[in-house]
Amino acid sequence: MAPQDSTGGLDSEESPQSRALAERVQKSVRKAFEAAGPSGQTIKNFLNGTRLGEPLHVILTDVPIGAWTAALVFDALTLISGRDEFAKAADASVTIGIAGALGAAVTGVTDWQDADAPARRLGMIHGILNLSGTALFAASLFARKRKARRVGLTLSVLGYGTMTAAARLGGKMIYEHRVGVDRTAGQTFPADFVSVLAESELPESQPTRAEHGGVPILLVRRGTRIFALAETCSHFSGPLAEGTLVGDSIQCPWHRSRFALEDGRVIDGPAVHPQPCLETRVRDGQIEVRKPPAATTA
Repeated sequence: MAPQDSTGGLDSEESPQSRALAERVQKSVRKAFEAAGPSGQTIKNFLNGTRLGEPLHVILTDVPIGAWTAALVFDALTLISGRDEFAKAADASVTIGIAGALGAAVTGVTDWQDADAPARRLGMIHGILNLSGTALFAASLFARKRKARRVGLTLSVLGYGTMTAAARLGGKMIYEHRVGVDRTAGQTFPADFVSVLAESELPESQPTRAEHGGVPILLVRRGTRIFALAETCSHFSGPLAEGTLVGDSIQCPWHRSRFALEDGRVIDGPAVHPQPCLETRVRDGQIEVRKPPAATTA
């Protein structure tokens, strides 16, 4: 079953044709990473920003936005003053922006391959607009090098407008559809030990869902130890209790993010945010959990 977005399920506005196209592209991107084996996963982790703890794409998008904004400012100063220094600064800013946009495109596609509707549709349009804006700035740079500065300036203005439209969709993906946002944020876990499951009901090496105050909790027994994490995957709200144990880690069934049972850290993306980890104990035949004292203090 396809995972549903927490904002209200599958996108009713996505046509069958656009959905099929998006799914084919996503499948092709996934196959490219999978074909590279473990190295492909390492590269994917880097591009997702897994080790940073934040989406790398979001960081890189600041480069073209800042550089191209500066280019328009320098272009305006060139028109006002006629000084060559401002013209050179504008051209350099355009070049830096193009380089940053290419990096943002690669990381964006890496993130997008794991997006579900409706964010998938928005993400495709967002990417097409960004590529179009980058192409306009590349044409602008070419015109500038050919001494057609007014043509270059016109193309830059068009590119900037296209980038602005793309940025608006990017913001909608984050703020409305929560792409790249920690899906465990806002969940409340007990500060003191509370019972969540009878010890006899937790099988060995079988991810099990418990609950406290309406918040799902993942329990895993490994030998004499019992691990507890937030059960909602931080990436796209996948149910980790339906996931697969890989050694002392749990792999999400939706997008294969993998988290360490010991401390909830991300081992493999696309997730970038760690899973909240809880302390456990057994008392009177009941498994009890609580937030670690340090987390409670914080």
